[in-house]
Amino acid sequence: MTFLSIKNSAPFTHQVSSVQKIMFTVLLALIPATAFNLYLFGWPAILLFTVTVGACVVVEAGCLILAGQPVKATLNDYSAVLTGWLLAMSLPPWAPWWIGVLGAIFAIALAKHPFGGIGQNVFNPAMVARVALLISFPVAMTVWVMPHPLFSAHAPGLADAIAITFGGQMPDAVSAASALGHIKTELSRGIPVSQSLAQAPDMMDMMLGYRAGSLGETSAILILAGGLFLMARRIISWHIPLSVMGGVFLMGAIFHAVDPARFAPGTFHLVSGATFLGAFFIATDYVTSPVSKKGQLIFGLGCGVLIWLIRTFAGYPEGVAFAVLLMNALVPIIDQYTRPRAFGRTRKGEPLPLGKENP
Repeated sequence: MTFLSIKNSAPFTHQVSSVQKIMFTVLLALIPATAFNLYLFGWPAILLFTVTVGACVVVEAGCLILAGQPVKATLNDYSAVLTGWLLAMSLPPWAPWWIGVLGAIFAIALAKHPFGGIGQNVFNPAMVARVALLISFPVAMTVWVMPHPLFSAHAPGLADAIAITFGGQMPDAVSAASALGHIKTELSRGIPVSQSLAQAPDMMDMMLGYRAGSLGETSAILILAGGLFLMARRIISWHIPLSVMGGVFLMGAIFHAVDPARFAPGTFHLVSGATFLGAFFIATDYVTSPVSKKGQLIFGLGCGVLIWLIRTFAGYPEGVAFAVLLMNALVPIIDQYTRPRAFGRTRKGEPLPLGKENP
């Protein structure tokens, strides 16, 4: 009797990608921007980044043990590392260590595993953690510092960084406002946007990263380069990033043209805050974004419009996390109305009459 080997049987599809390879590629795309920003903000940022990523891995392992699932195989897919990485990039660089640990618990134990783990969460875990931290600890989450490059004259040494991160000993006169926060604060004082923009970092400094903000809000050029790398490797498509950036830019440009004293221009909204990080690395999450290309365009545009609305009219100067979570909640509805027609059936799922291929 002759047995056919699996490789001689058909049909089978072979996918060269895997969860591990996808996550690793995304991490690879984040390395240039992360490394440069860790250099800009020095040892406190390095310590907080290490604590946040490490805490996510530890919490992930704990959840897997409690659920009776294999630990090593799941940790090796790098999903917990990516969640911690994105969370760390959304935190103030000199935030205390417990912010990173609590964020890891919010992201992994509350936003990921209660839904069944990787591939089943409804909301982006890192953004759930950021929003929960921002609402619960607004002071710790809004203390920004100007860049103090590693080994520069005014940069804290390792001992000072340990005191900042683990002892809460923030040096005097180092806090600064982010560009978005500066515009919003000045506007509340009756100072027009055109005047406050003159005091904000210029466009080149904002693109390069020499400004106050989180690791994901600075060095827009390197974050953009990482996003383009993901597109070139076909990890993500252009639909969500372009629609997110287009939504933010168009809303800013239109309202700035109507009232330049009240609204910042579209280019400012595009390069400030975490627009690029949100467009390329957060909104494109496979699990929490629509499946169809049309759905992705709607999703991304909704994110962009909400980012601008929250930045402009809400109490928080940055709106990426809120916008992504709100659109995450709408993904099932978007998928319902944008799913492609199945072969042989109408868009409502009913069988096509014989002889009619296109309803």
